[in-house]
Amino acid sequence: MAGLEKVKDWWSRTTDRAGGVFRRSRKEALYPGSEPVSGSRWRWLGRAPVIIVLLIALYYAIGMIWIHEVDDDLSLAYTIGKGESHAVAVAAELLRRETEVNRWTSQDPFFMPAAALDNMPNFQQGVIEALARFSLEMLDQIGRSRGSSQSDKDLKEAVSQLQYRGDVWYFDPSVSWLPTTTSEDRYRAARQRLLAYNKRLGAGNAVFEVRADNLLQTLDRISKDLGSASQIIDEHILLHSGDLIDFKVDDIFYNIKGRIYGYALVLKALGKDFESIVAEKGLTPVWSRMIDSLETAARIEPLVVVNGSPDAQIRPSHLSNQGFYLLRARTQLSEISDILQK
Repeated sequence: MAGLEKVKDWWSRTTDRAGGVFRRSRKEALYPGSEPVSGSRWRWLGRAPVIIVLLIALYYAIGMIWIHEVDDDLSLAYTIGKGESHAVAVAAELLRRETEVNRWTSQDPFFMPAAALDNMPNFQQGVIEALARFSLEMLDQIGRSRGSSQSDKDLKEAVSQLQYRGDVWYFDPSVSWLPTTTSEDRYRAARQRLLAYNKRLGAGNAVFEVRADNLLQTLDRISKDLGSASQIIDEHILLHSGDLIDFKVDDIFYNIKGRIYGYALVLKALGKDFESIVAEKGLTPVWSRMIDSLETAARIEPLVVVNGSPDAQIRPSHLSNQGFYLLRARTQLSEISDILQK
């Protein structure tokens, strides 16, 4: 029996050595010059997908924090020359700030961090909507004589550029696969046209009709635009008030916030342009209250936008709060219009 156990032991050692030689020789034949891969190296390779996902998450998170800026500073500084329009100068400065100082985020494609933002893009789009309406009123009312003269070429081009979609990058597959002009470049072009108009105005080569009927028409159009914003708020509260999860409410809130903010700055500057009319009609107190209402609405910026029920005790309704000041500003605009008609 002892002899049999020795034979088994010898056979086991021999086959183990032979198997090891065979495995090493097979690996050498398949992968010449290869070295054994350590267990730690295999573990790192197994973790590679997780590391890649974490790096992508960091890229978006850090990029979003770095870019995000809802710039609702109401003390906007702007430069203006002698004889130029304050309101046009403010509009040009807002365009400069949102395209050169702050990044224009609405056009960024999916592989850029700003593509994951929503509050800032909606706010910027709201600002552009306000400026587009103002520039259109400049073209149709204030920037021409009695509405019968030829439209101003610079204002006409500014209106065209500001009507352009805000989400167009260098390629717009919905139109063509060829490279195109970005939204950002369009808005920069609009700014240049507004500045050119203001320079000509200061030189006496452009029209800026300071008349009560022009101001009346402009305010009525802006009031109607704010009315459409109020309708959007009303419909969303009616359909989704109290919803525990609402991914749309912050988009609406910040778009309207941007629109209100743009109007607050432009109308405040327009009051300086029409200072003689405002004083003559005794509009100074109500004009100031109207600007205060717009500025109060523009300042509202909750940490998280909540669409609670208007009578909720715990969850607030930020849209209702915003809508209250918006409607108060509209009422004051209507009051101004009534006085201008007398």
